[in-house]
Amino acid sequence: MFKNLKGKLVKKLIKSKLKGMNLPPDQEEMIITMVLENPELFQKIGQKIEQKTKQGMNQQAAMMQVFREHQDELQGLMGNKMPGGGGAPRPPMN
Repeated sequence: MFKNLKGKLVKKLIKSKLKGMNLPPDQEEMIITMVLENPELFQKIGQKIEQKTKQGMNQQAAMMQVFREHQDELQGLMGNKMPGGGGAPRPPMN
């Protein structure tokens, strides 16, 4: 019961954060699904962005840098959500 409630609350929070981005509904749903499937990754990304902005970096630049650092992980998640499966998943980088 609490897991379902937590999922609904997280989904609502994500939707509120995405509201001003004018994303198509399918992309919005893909992002929500990715965050719900791997919240630890997105928490780590958020913490890194926050750390960089506290160090004086512009928020957009910080986001771009952190997303580039996690590009393979994000593409792996997105590949699973794209129509047709998005091809073969990439192996993890060591």
